[in-house]
Amino acid sequence: MEIVKVWSEDGAGKVLEIPADMMARDVCQLLVYKSHCVDDNAWTLVEHHPILGLERCLEDHELVVHVQSSMSSDSKFLFRKNYAKYEFFRNPLNFFPEQMVAWCQESDGSIPQSQLLQNFLNSSSCPEIQGYLYVKEPGRKSWKKLYMFLRRSGLYYSTKGTSKEPRHLQLLSDLDESNIFSTITGRKLHNAPTEYQFCIKPSKVRSDCKELKMLCAEDEQSRTCWMTAFRLLKYGIVLYQNYSLPQQRKHAPSHFSAPVRSVSENSLVAMDFSGRTGRVIENPVEAQSAALEEGQTWRKRGQRMNVLGSSSPLHPSSLSTVIHRTQVWFHGRIMREDAHKMIMQQGQVDGLFLLRDSQSNPKAFVLTLCHHQKIKHFQILPCEEDGQVFFSLDDGATKFTDLIHLVEFYQLNRGVLPCKLKHPCTAVAL
Repeated sequence: MEIVKVWSEDGAGKVLEIPADMMARDVCQLLVYKSHCVDDNAWTLVEHHPILGLERCLEDHELVVHVQSSMSSDSKFLFRKNYAKYEFFRNPLNFFPEQMVAWCQESDGSIPQSQLLQNFLNSSSCPEIQGYLYVKEPGRKSWKKLYMFLRRSGLYYSTKGTSKEPRHLQLLSDLDESNIFSTITGRKLHNAPTEYQFCIKPSKVRSDCKELKMLCAEDEQSRTCWMTAFRLLKYGIVLYQNYSLPQQRKHAPSHFSAPVRSVSENSLVAMDFSGRTGRVIENPVEAQSAALEEGQTWRKRGQRMNVLGSSSPLHPSSLSTVIHRTQVWFHGRIMREDAHKMIMQQGQVDGLFLLRDSQSNPKAFVLTLCHHQKIKHFQILPCEEDGQVFFSLDDGATKFTDLIHLVEFYQLNRGVLPCKLKHPCTAVAL
């Protein structure tokens, strides 16, 4: 048995005694069980290097003790959600721009986009990613723009423009003995040409900056493409097995009786409970009117509580202004920059969201939402009607008695938002 310490977002740590053959997915399951979290298969262990300014999510099958043996004394494991970990299996075309993907010469470029992932997972096929990257010159603060190729055998750069000829290719890094990391320090530290940095670090190197390969992409989409392809080319079919295991586990007995609940949008349907038995509403127009009616019911329910509870010690109208503080998606008085950072860390997938107090208006709140890898902010304003305070995202067109009702409504209805609220950005306390 080995001792491993894992830290949560709030700075608390938990010491675990685990066997040497315990994988990252099992450590996450253990922490979910011990911390009484909801297990939605989004929890990950993060290898965090504060001095180097790097971090990465461990793959589910990696042995935690083995990874710990290659970490320096200042490094640590974090327990965090990452909703984007397997997003490329769900929406592969969003991750691989056509101009960045090339095939081996035998295929003659005729492989359709629909077979993209199969070719990455199949070890006998030869997909590659190509494009310009900035590379930091060793021991200097300057960067050089080079045309790069990522293959199963490693990351190469061309010494002559965009030439693929073997005599013009130089190996920058292999895949087997290296891992790919996100950079968590600002671009100023490395004098980076753009903010889309990442890094390839040899597995056996603990804290030697000279061995790090600092890279910089032109935009977020190409950085995501390089980093995703690195994982796919390195691990192949094992990544798909990691992705599909939770679906299989639903039908198998679990080691830990952690609370499990589906958060899939596909499991949410409009229902009509007006008759003796509930029925699924299949007509979209009827579903929309039912949703609006439900929104009105929430308001009426709040008004009834207001009348009934006027003599109670905790007035419902005052309760509605604080009840959201119990929710995992509410983060209080955090700065806009901190909200950005949390969304980035937990994976930029559509519908990832959090709510926070407004910095500009003490009575208002802000919904921070991710859509198409962009982070957007929407102000939630209080409005008064018949002496009662409501909350609204759309200047009073749709009103809610409290923020919990508002979030529940927008989890089922897009309304004025670019997408529905799907994944709460959560900070867990270990």
